Amino acid sequence: MLPHRSLAVSKSCWNVMTAEKSGPVINGKPEDGRDPEGSSSSLDNREYNERGQWNNKIEFVLSVAGEIIGLGNVWRFPYLCYKNGGGAFFVPYVIFFVCCGIPVFFLETALGQFTSEGGITCWRKVCPLFEGIGYATQVIEAHLNVYYVVILAWAIFYLFNCFTTELPWAGCGHYWNTENCVDFYGENATNITNPNPNATSPVIEFWERRVLKISDGIEHMGGMRWELAMCLALAWFICYFCIWKGPKSTGKTCILSELLFYTVHGNSRSIEDCIMLCCLNSGTSFVAGFAIFSVLGFMAYEQNVPIEAVAESGPGLAFIAYPKAVTMMPLSPLWACLFFMMLIFLGLDSQFVCVESLVTAVVDMYPETFRRGYRRELLILGMSVISFFIGLIMCTEGGMYVFQLFDSYAASGMCLLFVAIFESICIGWVYGSDRFYTNIEDMIGYKPVFFIKWCWMILTPGICAGIFLFFLIKYKPLKYNNVYTYPDWGYGIGWFMAMSSMVCIPLGIIWMIWKTPGTFSERMKKLTTPSPDLKMRGKLAALSPYAANDAKLKIDGKISTISEKETHF
Repeated sequence: MLPHRSLAVSKSCWNVMTAEKSGPVINGKPEDGRDPEGSSSSLDNREYNERGQWNNKIEFVLSVAGEIIGLGNVWRFPYLCYKNGGGAFFVPYVIFFVCCGIPVFFLETALGQFTSEGGITCWRKVCPLFEGIGYATQVIEAHLNVYYVVILAWAIFYLFNCFTTELPWAGCGHYWNTENCVDFYGENATNITNPNPNATSPVIEFWERRVLKISDGIEHMGGMRWELAMCLALAWFICYFCIWKGPKSTGKTCILSELLFYTVHGNSRSIEDCIMLCCLNSGTSFVAGFAIFSVLGFMAYEQNVPIEAVAESGPGLAFIAYPKAVTMMPLSPLWACLFFMMLIFLGLDSQFVCVESLVTAVVDMYPETFRRGYRRELLILGMSVISFFIGLIMCTEGGMYVFQLFDSYAASGMCLLFVAIFESICIGWVYGSDRFYTNIEDMIGYKPVFFIKWCWMILTPGICAGIFLFFLIKYKPLKYNNVYTYPDWGYGIGWFMAMSSMVCIPLGIIWMIWKTPGTFSERMKKLTTPSPDLKMRGKLAALSPYAANDAKLKIDGKISTISEKETHF
């Protein structure tokens, strides 16, 4: 989908890529704890682990590509394209892509490069009033970490079923098939003279009755699908041991994954990288959409039914169209293995960066706690275990209904629009687009095209707000397969997950105003003033209005406990 599916990834990627090699400074004091004034800090004599870094720019670019180009391009984009008018969907998509997708993605990447901070502390330094944006993005990341990996569990389940001479979804006659199962493309297709109006394809029955064993609704969660649960555990096992050592291991894994599909050169600058990655993302979605709809069209033709009759599988659309396509190829088990291995690689590197982003945000908030010993590895382990146990809900017979609630409410659509609105307002108006353009020029050597600034100030917040309001006005309750209607408490769970991220921004604003001392005008001035240690350090550093604050910082001794190298790009 759109490149800002993960709102904190580009910032967390940039902050670890661009860290300097200087030693850490704790409360304004050198690492060895020697205080020139003779005093000591409570953190003296304690050793911090060095912050992780990318080995080179190609690792960074491919890691971001691995995050934004993933399973969503393969299954979510075609599903949403079909759901929202087919070919007509491309027109608003392109408009939104140019006016919102690229500007927001570039904003986040540039902000991460400038602040060298995680997804929460970067907003705290730029504008404390909008620190809630960081919390909102990390709540969305937490939701993604829970349900995104379930798709990997499905893909692993399919992969294990590929090691056979005949694919199990290629024909009827299995114990999970019903009497309505008809192989329209197999050997028995010529014997069908009066097809059953309720006939179903074996690939659909394999998905619904073998993989999901789906129940009648969310009211009937049923038993645990232990095969899926073990696949989910395997997915988390692989994910953890690929990222537990930080960006170095993540980058190498992402290179292995992405080089299966793309070749990327690492000599471009920030804006060119963003445009290239966004176009690569959308281009992948288009290709996946063409592949899906060509198969759906064929399935509709062979069954002599409208395409709506074979495209009602919602989030599982790709697990019907692609498996159907490989059954029509020679050596179909081989092609099925290659396809699902590709799907697993695509999903894994997206999951890597999602987890890494959340971990980075937490570690940057509490560096004195998590940057000692193996605490960072234990933090990743704890997050993985908690996410795994929550994800087990989606491995039950009614888990698909829970999955669709996560997908439609928790980490998609209106939540991302809401966050993008405030990101644009914060940078475009509060921090100042001209100031941010100067920061960018200091980093990359030139100012981006003026159109990006217009987008941050007017087009992006305006379009996102319009779509957000349109969604609320035209809201229709979620249905599974356009048939099943959720109970009221099911919709309540969905809205609770949606509000869990969006409410962070207004509550954060109220909390910051309430706890800041002074009159209202004094509070607002203090909360809209960037952190004094957020300085430019390039050729334009002398022009920075904060260059004179260095001496004051040394006198006050109020430097953050985050390492000095983390505040350099």
